[in-house]
Parts: sequence; structure tokens; C-alpha cells
Amino acid sequence: MAHFAKLGINGKVISVLTCGNGDLLNADGVEDETLGQQYLERHNNWPAPFWIQTSYNTVANTHKLGGTPLRGNFAGIGYQWDENNEIFWPKKPYASWVQSLTDAQWHSPIGDAPALTDEQNPALSRYEWNEESQAWELQTIII
Repeated sequence: MAHFAKLGINGKVISVLTCGNGDLLNADGVEDETLGQQYLERHNNWPAPFWIQTSYNTVANTHKLGGTPLRGNFAGIGYQWDENNEIFWPKKPYASWVQSLTDAQWHSPIGDAPALTDEQNPALSRYEWNEESQAWELQTIII
């Protein structure tokens, strides 16, 4: 099945639908996104340019099965379509975070969270972003 994101106002993903791979094949048997867009327009009464193909197997600009990633991430409801970079962006987690075109993800302005030490139990501890202090803070569950 081929997956397509239905775009609403300002490129926001409002649903994701599938159509058969056969609906995408041109006369030469080659997959053509525009054929899927036309199919979805006919059957869903939504303009073809507002259907963008997305890959179920693409996350963080990596194809889970080793293939070629498509558009950064599998589109989800609420994701934002970035037409200039051809990436589906998840919701921005914090106002200060920045986009990375390399992995199609949001990152803190100071980098990734520190790794837990050998003494810290990953089942009980984790780093969480504090937007006010602009820092990673260790959170530990006390049992």
C-alpha cells in the first residue's frame, strides 16, 4: 500500500490514507506519485496537490528496511509539511528547539541529553529538557 498525507491549511497533515500500489503505476509500470494524487482527488474530493506521498518505513530520515528514506518522516496527523525541504516535521517539542535537516528531527539548542552513568538506573532515571533554564535536568523516580 502507498501512503499519502492529506494537507490542510498551511501544510498541516489532517489525515493519512492509503491507496493500492497499482494506482500509482504508469504505463511503463513505474510508480508515479502524481497518479496516486489524481486517484485520491477523484475518490476523496480533495485537490491532488494537497496529497503528498509518505513512507511508513521512514523515521528520522532513515528507512527502517534499509531502503531510500522518503521525506524525512512518515507523516502523522498534526505533522507539518515543509515544501522547501520536502520533509514532514513532527510537532516542535519546545520553542527553543531547532530543526536538523540531516535527521529530520528537532534538537535542543545545546545538543542531546547527557548519557546516564553506570550508577544511574535507566528504569528510574532520565534527562528531561527544561525550557526555562535551557538545560537538560536529571529526573529520578524515588521508590
